[in-house]
Amino acid sequence: MTVYLGDSGGIEIERTSGEPVRLTLLSGDVSTAKRRFSPEEDVLGVFISGDQVDIATVDGSELHLIDGHGYPDWRGFIFVDALGGLRLFNTFQKAIAGEMQNAVALVDWPSRQNITITTRSDNFTPLAKITSYDFTTERETVRTDILGSQFVQQYEAGLISGQGTINCFWEWQYQLCDPENQATGVEFSAYLARLCVRITQGADFIGRFFVYKDRNPGTNSVWHEARCVITSVSISVDVDQAITSTIEFVTTDQFKLLTGVPPAYLLQEDGISLILQEDGVSRIIVAD
Repeated sequence: MTVYLGDSGGIEIERTSGEPVRLTLLSGDVSTAKRRFSPEEDVLGVFISGDQVDIATVDGSELHLIDGHGYPDWRGFIFVDALGGLRLFNTFQKAIAGEMQNAVALVDWPSRQNITITTRSDNFTPLAKITSYDFTTERETVRTDILGSQFVQQYEAGLISGQGTINCFWEWQYQLCDPENQATGVEFSAYLARLCVRITQGADFIGRFFVYKDRNPGTNSVWHEARCVITSVSISVDVDQAITSTIEFVTTDQFKLLTGVPPAYLLQEDGISLILQEDGVSRIIVAD
């Protein structure tokens, strides 16, 4: 009999896409020295640092916000500061840090420009600092004796739902002096806390909850995959203990219990080499 320990599990989450948010840029809203811009509308609670976004002009004209950019739209990652100011970055890791020197250079256009910002996502990111999690699936039986025959087959199996709890150490970012500060591109528990109070874009995410994940790429794993909504977030602060966070969620759509190789990798015909799944940016072959 094979026995697995809990340290072979883990969670990966994907940020979900939202509806376009229309914003207005006026002359003086852009600080080229600080590589920061503040639209007329309040964006606190709308976007979260690390969101991948598409920025486009409403009328299809050239987007003047980005220095040296001659197209009507731009795709990248966003950082939101405490005052609602925004910085743009080319990678998720840089957007989480939000450092000015790594931000995209901006231009202060002298006239009004209407833009839309749409959140999007196309990859899963590991959730850091997890101590434990539980994932429960349940089936709700439905009475079919009062339904017509055409509905019986659809409902007689019942409705499946899921819920769970994530326990982790509270973390919002690595400090520059932190020896663990490595560009691994992980999500922090603070993201889920901010997700809980986000109204405009919603509080949902797509999660992979690994029961067992082999450390060697291309080997079999076991995981649940589902679209989830954050229902509550609690933060525990004790004088002599590490600050911890507990996140509760429910599933909102069909979920799956999967076994095999996670779809981040595609096996080649030789049965040994792996190729990363295409994201429109790069194609990298990883040899065994």
